[in-house]
Amino acid sequence: MPKKSSATTASTPDCPIPETSPALRELESQREFWQTTAPYDPARPLLSRESRYEQGKALREQTPREAHAAWTPAADRADPVATVLASNAGREESLIPLRMGRMAESPFAFLRGACAVMAGDLAHTPISGPQVVIDGDAHINNFGLYGTPQRDVVVDINDFDEATVGPWEWDLKRLVASVNVAGRENGLDDDERRAAVMRCVGGYSLNAQRLMTFGVLETWSLFAYADMARHEATLKQMGVQVGNKFRAVVKKVLTKAQRTSSETLLAKVARRQADGGWRFVEDPPILTSLDETTRHKVITSLTEYAETLPAEYRIMLNRYSVADVCHRVVGVGSVGTRAYLVLLFGNGDNDPLFLQVKEAVAPAHAPYLPPVVFRVNHEGFRVVRTQRMLQSLGDPLLGYTTIDGRHYFVRQMKNFKASMPIEFLTGEPFEFWGWSCGALLARAHARTGEIAKIAGYIGKSNAFATALANFAEAYCDQTERDHAALVEAVRTGRIEAVKEENL
Repeated sequence: MPKKSSATTASTPDCPIPETSPALRELESQREFWQTTAPYDPARPLLSRESRYEQGKALREQTPREAHAAWTPAADRADPVATVLASNAGREESLIPLRMGRMAESPFAFLRGACAVMAGDLAHTPISGPQVVIDGDAHINNFGLYGTPQRDVVVDINDFDEATVGPWEWDLKRLVASVNVAGRENGLDDDERRAAVMRCVGGYSLNAQRLMTFGVLETWSLFAYADMARHEATLKQMGVQVGNKFRAVVKKVLTKAQRTSSETLLAKVARRQADGGWRFVEDPPILTSLDETTRHKVITSLTEYAETLPAEYRIMLNRYSVADVCHRVVGVGSVGTRAYLVLLFGNGDNDPLFLQVKEAVAPAHAPYLPPVVFRVNHEGFRVVRTQRMLQSLGDPLLGYTTIDGRHYFVRQMKNFKASMPIEFLTGEPFEFWGWSCGALLARAHARTGEIAKIAGYIGKSNAFATALANFAEAYCDQTERDHAALVEAVRTGRIEAVKEENL
């Protein structure tokens, strides 16, 4: 197995959860997520879902749902630009200007890249108590389409770099904030943005109410096909109507996903050489070759990675051989972390496989969680474990490894993946995508948390949705101010940034 470093522990001064609180006790009970699975207790007493629902309702007394509406920056709120600069620590220096340039493009790009800023802000917002495995970065662009081992295309959360255990509200608040910020950039007015956020919270709430009645095994077996025709009965049962415009958007994205494969990626990024081998084609700074030492380290790390796979997939992986390795920049917030792309071939040139070896660092929420929870010996293990918990159908080649003491996770690339064109959506398609993300997030939380307790807290009225709509609008204003501060820092030379067109 990959070597594990000494355990890391979150600092306590900024922890928003008092040591005597029920929330901390619940977090303590979930410590097993990070360690060897706790022994199964066949005699463990279980409360009825009705009792758990009533417990959730009772939580409104200590944290009224209306309390979530407020957003006022803490008096000691850190300078957002300083927080962003601090998050650059440990990244590849040559790529930091590219990261800053991407974050400066728009408020939504800033929100995507500034998870550390919002993590600090969320730590000062109310929480009701229930804890789940949270995605940690559940913005609207981190939901998308991807392929399953059965070659179907499904829709789900697709980024887990920041995942950890924490308050369920943190995920939902980041999601609704992103809906509002993206909506404002797309030209939606105040009422339209509020409607979109209310719809998003409605998707979470409705699915939470539905899932609290499901069996545990059934909940863990649920997934969402990208082909909406396969969900007509479920949507009808839930009383949800889907407009033709949204169906058309999904159909177009699904077609794109079905055409996105290792074969199409191979044609874009690699070429056959005169000696018959395959090599990546450089496209600096996005795709660059490696020196022989780094190349060797990445390739040999795959041996350790293979040990983290189920035995049957180790057998399959053993039928592939590495052809080339490169460094490839991805995302916004991830720019500067080490990310390698490995090209392998199995049964001939028409059987390529791409593996991404991506650096995993401590999640942005770590400083605000009690140390009793945040004990992780390997950040790649954390990403893998949480992805398997949150995602309905996962990547069978998901694993982790270590290179030069740094932690990495490994996953397939371009297996029927596609993203929703968020920047072009308005009206009903934008609203329903927000609804879909909310519903998917509720299902993810239901896999590891007390969804009946969460459903009881939210209730069936619009009180909670209204509160989050107010929060999202206020936090959108905050994001625009923070983005403006970053742009000003670039203008005055405090920060070096590179625009994509200038590369």
